[in-house]
Amino acid sequence: MIEKIRTYWSETIGELGKVTWPSRDEIVGSTMVTIVVSLILGFFIFGVDLLLAQGVSTLLGIG
Repeated sequence: MIEKIRTYWSETIGELGKVTWPSRDEIVGSTMVTIVVSLILGFFIFGVDLLLAQGVSTLLGIG
């Protein structure tokens, strides 16, 4: 059992050594894109929600 665990960890560390890790600039760029897209999508969903809420209120005669 212990030998299987050692083999697993040894193979895992070996595979992690083969990974091409992104550079700092790539990480910063990807993070910025993620933040900007999230903000744009958030504002879009907020706008659609606002319009739909107003439309439902108008249809039901609440607003």
